[in-house]
Amino acid sequence: MPVEHISPQLFEKLVDLAAIALDPSESEYLRSELNNQLTAIKELMAIKLDETLTPALHGVPFESADRQAMREDTLLPYATPEDIISQAPQSEDNYIVVPDIPHSELD
Repeated sequence: MPVEHISPQLFEKLVDLAAIALDPSESEYLRSELNNQLTAIKELMAIKLDETLTPALHGVPFESADRQAMREDTLLPYATPEDIISQAPQSEDNYIVVPDIPHSELD
């Protein structure tokens, strides 16, 4: 069943899951904008299309002859990685140490 609109309660749950800090005015603005997007999607879904029409990824034809060839992934080691590591606030065993990212278990 599609969501008709994003209620304040649902929005608060989504904000909590995303671990975003919003003040009340930001929260209401963003919820309103998301509801506007849902309305636009519903309007687009209401347009009747020919069943034989094939879906397109984008509106411009993009032939394989027109695109550049894929490049090879090649390893280009940096000559003196110690120079980069020495600039980090904290390092250990030639790795840059970064702070832990706080997270919580999802319901």
